[in-house]
Amino acid sequence: MLEDIVHNVPKARHAVLLSADGLPRGATDGMAQQDVRTISAAMAGMQSLSRATSHFAGPGEDRQWNQTIIEFSHGWIFLIGAGQGAYLAAAAAPDVDMQQISFRMHRLVARLGNNLTSPPRVNADGLAARSGGARAQQGAGGQGIPIVDLDEVVAEVQGARHAVLLGSDGLPRGATTGLSQDLADTISAAMTGIHAYSRATSQFAGVGQDAQWRQTVIEFQHGWIFLISAGRGAFLAAAAEHDADIEEFTTRLHQVVPRLSSYMAPRGEASRT
Repeated sequence: MLEDIVHNVPKARHAVLLSADGLPRGATDGMAQQDVRTISAAMAGMQSLSRATSHFAGPGEDRQWNQTIIEFSHGWIFLIGAGQGAYLAAAAAPDVDMQQISFRMHRLVARLGNNLTSPPRVNADGLAARSGGARAQQGAGGQGIPIVDLDEVVAEVQGARHAVLLGSDGLPRGATTGLSQDLADTISAAMTGIHAYSRATSQFAGVGQDAQWRQTVIEFQHGWIFLISAGRGAFLAAAAEHDADIEEFTTRLHQVVPRLSSYMAPRGEASRT
């Protein structure tokens, strides 16, 4: 059944079905067993960290994780829930029809059986407690270094929530005004892991010269999270409501990245102007 994706979606490359603990349950032909095990472990870590960031995407009664998408210069990786404790990952070339591969993946999940149709749900109360609860979600305290350029993007794009700039060491260099230091630190730790897992999956997306990771996108029922490259090992994490104009938001974020270099000094030494 996994072969249905690569046989019927032009530019699709591979598909792997895995358990939540990172064990492979099936894979398309042509993949080495070691590669299947490596991808399964990385995807399990990716989904776990993705779901743990739900509070950064914003408040909501239903914080169900929907999917995580990783973009490289040489291809895409898609990760969706395949039922309680199971996940489906697929890789494709840069010019794949994203709607078509998404449709085939979700159809495959339905074909796998009724016990594999509902992705695990996030325990919102538990995550909020670990991340500082309502105080963190509301951005109480507003400590850290406010970045005016990011504040402007969030203010001007309807549905945008907040953003955090991370250094190559994974520590926050600044954030939008009003985001608490607790939430900035918590999200920075999770995003550092997501960034590492994203890079580790590069070979699954395909082989390409000078392959570069570009962004990782996480979709929830209540919002979106974007993790994009900010140059020199740094990256920018940003969140928006689910009905926000995500094309406008990501375009504005990429436009502002070149202006963030002044904040990339070691933590505590960045300019506060």
